[in-house]
This record gives sequence, structure tokens and C-alpha cells, in this order.
Amino acid sequence: MAKSSKISAGREPGGLIVHISGLLPSLSPAEQRVARLVVADPAEAARRTITDLATAAETSEATVIRFCRSVGMDGYPQLRIRLAAEAARRVEPLDARVVGGDIPPGADLAQIIATIAFNDARAVEETAEQLDPVVCGHVVDAIVGAGRIDIYGAGASGFVASDFQQKLHRIGRTAFYFPDVHTALTSAALLGRGDVAVGISHTGTTSDVVEVLEQARTRGATTVVLTNFPRSPVTEVADHVLTTAARETTYRSGATASRLAQLTVVDCLFVGVAARNRPRARKALEATAEAVRSHRLGSGRRRA
Repeated sequence: MAKSSKISAGREPGGLIVHISGLLPSLSPAEQRVARLVVADPAEAARRTITDLATAAETSEATVIRFCRSVGMDGYPQLRIRLAAEAARRVEPLDARVVGGDIPPGADLAQIIATIAFNDARAVEETAEQLDPVVCGHVVDAIVGAGRIDIYGAGASGFVASDFQQKLHRIGRTAFYFPDVHTALTSAALLGRGDVAVGISHTGTTSDVVEVLEQARTRGATTVVLTNFPRSPVTEVADHVLTTAARETTYRSGATASRLAQLTVVDCLFVGVAARNRPRARKALEATAEAVRSHRLGSGRRRA
């Protein structure tokens, strides 16, 4: 099966900065220094000559040219034009303290709240902008026709995987989530043609998720991956690649904006699946809501 994804250059969905951010881990260390300067301030990078940018990145002009080609540009002039256009369309936060999206030492709670809100909103918006409807359609098709859907994720991505499993289960889809790699592997070994395995990994380098998807693919299942980086190792074992556009900053290990970006994609897939058979989905949601209604205060259950 041909892999469906969108990682080509040209007019990138979601914008050039999102495209460069997604490719950053696959670049050489010197190219990454160039990329970080470009992503941090596209307008300033667009004003620099190739010599100025190379000096600021502590590298050579040849490396800047290699960086341009790595992200799909013909050369530095094209990159400068694209960066200028990107800078013109970028919406900056109203609160000047939030510019840059990072949380500096000594930030008060008001600044922390404003920065987190801005980063989270930007992650959701940019993820939606670059999400490929064609690839989403292929994934929805596979899930709708699946005999069984297994979903895998570790750490914070595991919470998203669990959420996706619960959503699919509530509309009558046979879906499972396995947080432990051993049970995940034994489950994947029993998948076959017509089944779907979904792996969620922000970095795309989580070995557990890669290994489980590889096992599922070997057994003939359709494999889907949701990651922030379209050239990460996990994409090599996926038939369909969906990407987020989250840029974590100071507290990356907390998986803040990335988790919301993943949930945005999961919600799109869930609604897409439910919409394929609205009567069935509505009936299932009503039945599951009724099953737990007595456990809600104010719904006929007496308080102690």
C-alpha cells in the first residue's frame, strides 16, 4: 500500500514555518541552527543576507544553501521571499510579553496563562491548517471498514490514544488501547488484513510505538501514525501519516501544546467516522449516555 502523507515542499499547508519546524529533527546540527533562527523570527531572517544568516547561525553560506534545499527551496532568494510573506501573514499575540511563545524565568502567573493560551491556540490552528483532508479521508475509510482498531501511545500520547479508543468505542467501533508494550505487541500480532493499527507519538521516535506498528504491519493490518515530525522513524512503518504542528518551548517534557494538537486530529477523525453512519453513531451515543445517566447528580439519583 502506498503511504499517504503530505510532506512535499512548494506551498506548504499551514505555512513555511510549520513545515520547517516539522523537518527540524531530520536536519544536520548546523542546518538546525539556521532553522531555529528562521523559526524564531521569520521577519528578521528575511531581512538578513545569506552571509548575515550564516554568521548568526555560526555556520557557512554553503550550509544555509543546503538548508534551503532540505526544506524544499531552490535557493536563498526564494527562502527570503517566502519568509517575508510568512512574516506578513503571521498573527502575533496582543500581549507583547507572549511574543516568542516561551516562558522566561521569573514570569508571573498572568504571563504564564497568556503564553500557554497563545501556544495552545496556535498549535490547534496551525495543526488544522496543515492537516491533509485527503489523508484524513483515507484513515476514516480504513477505520470505518475495520474489523478491529488497536491504538498505541506512550506517556502523554498514551492519554490521547486512550481518548481516541473511548470515542470510537462509544459509537460502536471495536477499538482497544494497550498502554503496556508487551500487551500491545501480543495484540498487534493477532491483527490482520482489514484491521487498523494507530500509533501516536509526538516525536515519532518512541521505540515502543514503532515496534508495535511494525508488528501490526507485518501481519497485514493498515497502519496509521500521528506525529509532529513527518520524517521521523515511526513514519517508516505507517501506511498513512497525519501530522500535528505543535511547537513546545520551555516545558516541552510536560507535553502541553502537543497534546492539544493531537486531540484536535483525533476529534477530526472521530467525527469523520461518526458522520459516515450518523444514525448508528447517534443511537450508540444515546445508549452509552443513558447507561451512565444514573451516576450523575441531579439526574434522578438522590444525594447522600
